[in-house]
Amino acid sequence: MPEVQFSHAAPMDGSFTEMMSLEEIDTNIYRAGYVFEEPYALYGGQVAAQSLMAAGLTVDDDRAPHSLHGYFLRPGNAAKPTVLQVFRDRDGRSFSARRVVALQEGKVIFSMSASFAHPVESPEYGDPLPVDEAPKGTLSSLPRMFGFEARTTEQVYAAKDYPLRFWARCTEDLGTSQLLHQCALTYLSDISSGVGAYNTEDFKSDASLDHVVWFHRSIDMNGWVLMDLHPEAVTHGRGLYRGRLGDEDGAHLATIAQETLFRPTRKG
Repeated sequence: MPEVQFSHAAPMDGSFTEMMSLEEIDTNIYRAGYVFEEPYALYGGQVAAQSLMAAGLTVDDDRAPHSLHGYFLRPGNAAKPTVLQVFRDRDGRSFSARRVVALQEGKVIFSMSASFAHPVESPEYGDPLPVDEAPKGTLSSLPRMFGFEARTTEQVYAAKDYPLRFWARCTEDLGTSQLLHQCALTYLSDISSGVGAYNTEDFKSDASLDHVVWFHRSIDMNGWVLMDLHPEAVTHGRGLYRGRLGDEDGAHLATIAQETLFRPTRKG
C-alpha cells in the first residue's frame, strides 16, 4: 500500500519538556501551567502524559510506571492550566499504585490509574515488531504535538486520515529520566486512531474515550520509535484498536489500546 501522510499542519511552536514541568502547589497537587491557544479541545495525549508525570513525582525513583489506564471525561482547554491531584493508593514491597484526576474549572476532564514497579530480572518472551526498514519515509511534523517529528512508512491498513503505521521521535533532549521518556511515549500514543481504517464518508473515528499503555522495556524517545496500530472492532458507536511501539531493532517497548467514539461524519 502507498504511504499515508499526516493531513493537518502542526500548531505554533512549543516545547514538550516545558509542558512536562509541573508546579507543586500542595501535597499531592500539581499545576500544569503550560498554556497556548488552539481551535480544538485539549489533546488527550498531553493531559495523559502530564498525569503520568504527576503520579511519578510521588513515587520513589527506583520504581518506573509499567501501566496506565485513563478515561477522557470532558473536553479540556489548552489555553487554561490543569490541576492534577494524585491519590497514593498503596506503596507495597514491589508495586506502587496511584490515581490522578485532572481538573479544569473544578471539573474532572481526565482520570487515570497508574502502577509503578521496581524492575526485576526475568526471562523475556514475545514477538519483535516487524521492522523491515529504517525510518526513511517523508519527514514531517506531527499535528498538535510539540517537539516531535515523524516519518511515514508502508501501511498495513488503508486509512483516509492519519496513518496507522509511522516512525516518530522527540527532537528535544529528554536526558536520562526514564519517567520523562515514558511520558513522551504516552504523549505520542494518542496522536493517531487505529479505528481510522474503518472510516467512511458517513461514519468516522471521533473523540477518545479511554486509553491504556503497558510499558515493557526502557524507552529512548530521542531515538526513532515505530507506532503500529491495528483496528479491532466497531460496535454501538464505539471503536477499539490496539497498537505496539518498538525501536529500530524491533524491540517491543510498549503496548497500547484505545476505545473511541465512532459517529456520523460532521458535515461542514
